Amino acid sequence: MLKTERLLQRLDEIGKSLESKGGALLLLGVGSVGIETIRLDDYSDLDFFVIVKHKQKSRYIDNLDWLEEVHPLAYSFKNTENGYKILFEDGIFGEYAVFEESELVNASYTEGRVVWQNPSYNNTGLSKPSNPIPSPQKESLDHPLNEALTNLYVGLGRFARGERLSAVRFIQGYAVDRILSVLHLIEQEVDYFPDPFGNERRLEKRYPLFAGRIADMIQGYDRVPESALHILSFIEEVYPVNQKLSEEIRRLAKISCR
Repeated sequence: MLKTERLLQRLDEIGKSLESKGGALLLLGVGSVGIETIRLDDYSDLDFFVIVKHKQKSRYIDNLDWLEEVHPLAYSFKNTENGYKILFEDGIFGEYAVFEESELVNASYTEGRVVWQNPSYNNTGLSKPSNPIPSPQKESLDHPLNEALTNLYVGLGRFARGERLSAVRFIQGYAVDRILSVLHLIEQEVDYFPDPFGNERRLEKRYPLFAGRIADMIQGYDRVPESALHILSFIEEVYPVNQKLSEEIRRLAKISCR
């Protein structure tokens, strides 16, 4: 059986386990096992929400028998007060959270797919949040790109004094992230499952032109100045960069390359 089929089957089996244990109302698949199954592949995870009756939450967080009886767990880690990251013995990795119905009424989360529903429960409205997650995209180039430019300046200064790890984060991390937040204003976005949690997700399909250049902007620990110059050049192509700031960034890059 293909892994994609096993993922969906495992989720169905978890639904049956919830039904047998009692106290659960709804099982929602999210992400690639939710409403976006078209992008499900061999590298997908099993992400889901369990909505339970009042005072039943601790039963599904403190005792993982409802998962163990579906398939043995090799690893479990309680990463939040609401749930776990898990690895089944057969290599399926998952992440889940357990909520009471009242906790989701005004919560922000991605839309889910109803996998299982308690026959006595008739509210499927929780599969779609009333307060969607705010988009990480910005609607003006000014603030993000000026932040990116100052990230380059500060990062190059740190690289020059020997703080290379900090420089990597400022230049190849923060500055690039600022660009990603406005990339939809620079390049026509291909409609391919944008993720409200991270602009970097599926970048290569959503922004193929930028994806062809990003390797020059992220050249690694020992080539921070070179990365900074490529980022600067890109920003200068799409935004009127302050000349003095541009000169100072290039000066610092030259010093750092010695």
